[in-house]
Amino acid sequence: MTPRPLILSAFLMNTTSHIVGGAWRREEAQQHRFNELALWVDLVQDLEAAGFDIAFFADVVGLYGDHEGGWASHVRRGLQVPSNDPLVLLSALAAVTDRIGLALTSAVIQAHPFTFARQLSTLDHLSDGRVGWNVVTSALENAHRNYGGAGLAAHGDRYDLAEEYLNVSYKLWEGSWEDGALLADKTREHARGTGLHADPEKIAKIHHSSANYSVEGPHLSSPSPQRTPFLFQAGSSPRGRDVAAKHAEATFSMAPRRDIAAEHAADIRRRAVEHGRAAGDVKFIQGLSFVVGSTEAEAKALAADLDASIDDDALIAHTGGSMGVDLGYLPLDTPIGELSTEGAQGHLAELRKMAPNGNTTLRDMALFRARATRIVGTPEQIADELAAWQEAGIDGINVMNSTIPGSYREFIDHVLPELRRRGLARAPEEKGSAAEAPRTLRGSLTGQDRLPDTHPAARYRGAFREYSAAATELSREELRG
Repeated sequence: MTPRPLILSAFLMNTTSHIVGGAWRREEAQQHRFNELALWVDLVQDLEAAGFDIAFFADVVGLYGDHEGGWASHVRRGLQVPSNDPLVLLSALAAVTDRIGLALTSAVIQAHPFTFARQLSTLDHLSDGRVGWNVVTSALENAHRNYGGAGLAAHGDRYDLAEEYLNVSYKLWEGSWEDGALLADKTREHARGTGLHADPEKIAKIHHSSANYSVEGPHLSSPSPQRTPFLFQAGSSPRGRDVAAKHAEATFSMAPRRDIAAEHAADIRRRAVEHGRAAGDVKFIQGLSFVVGSTEAEAKALAADLDASIDDDALIAHTGGSMGVDLGYLPLDTPIGELSTEGAQGHLAELRKMAPNGNTTLRDMALFRARATRIVGTPEQIADELAAWQEAGIDGINVMNSTIPGSYREFIDHVLPELRRRGLARAPEEKGSAAEAPRTLRGSLTGQDRLPDTHPAARYRGAFREYSAAATELSREELRG
């Protein structure tokens, strides 16, 4: 396979302890400053200057399930609590960046689709089309209770809601306004006077009605540069894969091995074709972290030093909490083969695949969180591994951090030059060049700013003309009656 530039995404969260539990305690770590805007501005500007494609912010809207009998452990260890709303942060980052994509996770339970569609359209306008949305259902029981639910809905029901939510959003983003509707023409003459702000024939209500949502419309935002934000999805269960194959433009993977990643990619590409899309319509972005040394021995020593600062209990609480199982009182050698959950089913399946006989233990869970997706070595060795991941079908990497900003500075300073030398990363754009002109996130990743006609959202384009503003208007003769 001829090397091609990898999609480079930074995996972030507006909290202290995201993935590598306990690493925030390291002297050089600055993620405890997560409430400070300056921390994120400096980091994302550095990522943009280095040529990263995406700053992707994860999110949760509830506590992880109990650990050691309650949730005090999460507070004590800072397990994604407190955490702030990434949508608000991204609006600030849009003002101080020019090219990098700004993506966020938002669960379908946390905002009504009419409100959320308007928020993302606004942000897409303000960022010149650089917004991405990671569509999640939320596997946290506390999150569902925070938004009025009795508890965690069944796995299939959560995905049914997600698809319903997506269809409402698509109708607003793709169907409510036609291109060219917004004119702001101060001098155009028309039958009712002078000055035509928008064309009534090209704006329509959507009159959506379904099991959970009733939305009349119209969309209150005019079409943004992308209309629909670039769509990510991270589900790895069979139903999650099918939703990704139907809707997603990129899917995040945390596969612990290249063969698992290859199977995941091949399966979703097959499913995409079954849904009438092209196999290449879905990009695969693998979550990986890196420990970089000038020699292999130095890299291994740095990895050992990092391991010494990791909080195993935080890692187990994170994994167990996402599945809704309290693992706090179980011995570390307890196998997880018999566990079942309505929570993160795909994640549990991936954990089971770590051991050939399926007897993955709690200790393995901790290792999975800390090491299974970690590459340790020299820049050359890391580049070799990333080339192998690309051969397995991966289109990009979601760079996870142990420390902020250190993990990214090490990657930028030491790994990126070697990737560029091999054609595995693009050169950063020069300041002031023609390439600096604003471009959309979708355009930078796919070559086109709008969703293709094969995407399910496209069927709503022009679908609501009978409900246009013009269709409701009475002539002056009719008004006089």
